[in-house]
Amino acid sequence: MIPNMVTSASARRDRGLVVFGEFFFDLVFYDLPTVPRMGEEVKTASFGRFPGGGLATTALVAAGLGTPTKAITRVGRDALGSPEWQMLVESGISTEGSEFDPHFTNGDDSLRCLRRRSHDDYSRQNQCEIGKRKKKKKNSWRDRVVQKQLRSGWHLHLACALRPPQLWMAAIRKLRKRGLTISADLGWNPDVLESPRLPSLLKEFEFTFPNESEAKAMTGEKTIEVACKKIGTVGPSSHRETWSPWFLWPFATEKIVRVKSIRVRAVDATGSGDAFDGGFSSRFILPGGRFEECLRAGNICGAVATTGAGGSFANSDAEET
Repeated sequence: MIPNMVTSASARRDRGLVVFGEFFFDLVFYDLPTVPRMGEEVKTASFGRFPGGGLATTALVAAGLGTPTKAITRVGRDALGSPEWQMLVESGISTEGSEFDPHFTNGDDSLRCLRRRSHDDYSRQNQCEIGKRKKKKKNSWRDRVVQKQLRSGWHLHLACALRPPQLWMAAIRKLRKRGLTISADLGWNPDVLESPRLPSLLKEFEFTFPNESEAKAMTGEKTIEVACKKIGTVGPSSHRETWSPWFLWPFATEKIVRVKSIRVRAVDATGSGDAFDGGFSSRFILPGGRFEECLRAGNICGAVATTGAGGSFANSDAEET
């Protein structure tokens, strides 16, 4: 059990999840007859455009599971009228804390295909700035709205690179002092994963979500088992009164925890990791949730996400997880 999850159970569920990160439009080619190799062309009639990025997929999955969810991001005004942004709004996700910049255009940022993906994510359009200092008027209207959104949440998930790590430390510690629990999915960003400052930042999180390649990059280890154990030794700061789960590694235990994966017929893997994050976080917020139950919820949502095109396909019923 996670001791601090037993207290204030109803308040925790009511306050829910805040997701902070980048929003993209994903262009997805799927149902490919074969995996393309270098120099070859593979054609398919299956194509779609979907809400993309960790923010959209994680928030949509959590909201679909009945978790009160808020999304904080920065997008161009062109995104407002798009079906992809409207999917967030119509799912009941609060976007009150998001910024709509007339000088940005979200465009179509990513091309992804079955089992082999090519990313061209122009994050300069969609910078995560919660931890960065900006020269602007103090206590602006948007600042007040963002702070209100953060205060009203119980768990904050950071779905962005946190680049560079040292600039995020002060902001994250302030949020922790307010009582927020925090997690992060840094994605494949080698300059961040291999930064000597990253271990200090990891101490501030309840859990993080690296995939196998990212875990190895974070630790310099060659096997996932050793990498997970090494991440576990970092752990949250010792003064925190909680049993804090890390990806496959509960802090201060002597074993790796595994939960059996779900067998499905995969169509497209886009966003399945972010769907895992949404399922895990939703179960974490529920009172009395065990670490294994959080993993199982993440596995179900991640698996369901692969059975259709786009990560937002993961619409598991709350009772199933």
